[in-house]
Amino acid sequence: MTQPSSRPDIIALLADADFKYRADTNTWSHRDGRPFSKKEQVRVLGATRDEFFDFDAQFKRFVKYRQEWADAPEALQGFLASFMQQLTMKNLGNAHELMSE
Repeated sequence: MTQPSSRPDIIALLADADFKYRADTNTWSHRDGRPFSKKEQVRVLGATRDEFFDFDAQFKRFVKYRQEWADAPEALQGFLASFMQQLTMKNLGNAHELMSE
C-alpha cells in the first residue's frame, strides 16, 4: 500500500503556524501565540515539498472562502433586490413566494 503524499498532521501544523521564529524557545509559534513544542517543531521542519504545496493550496482556498463569506450579505442583497422591487409589500416571505413561481 502506498503512503499518501501529505500527512494531515503536518498540514495542520503548517496551517496553525504563524512562522515567526521565537528566540526564547528556538521554535515557531502557533497562531494563538503558544510556542511549538520541540516535537512539533521537528515534525513541521520535516515537511515535504508536496506538503508545503498542499498547505499553500489549502490556505488559498481558505482565503477565497473568507472573501466569499465577507461578500455574501452584499451578494444576497443584490440577488433579492430585483424580487423586492416587484413587490408592493416588501418582506422576505413575499419574496420567497415570488421566487418560487
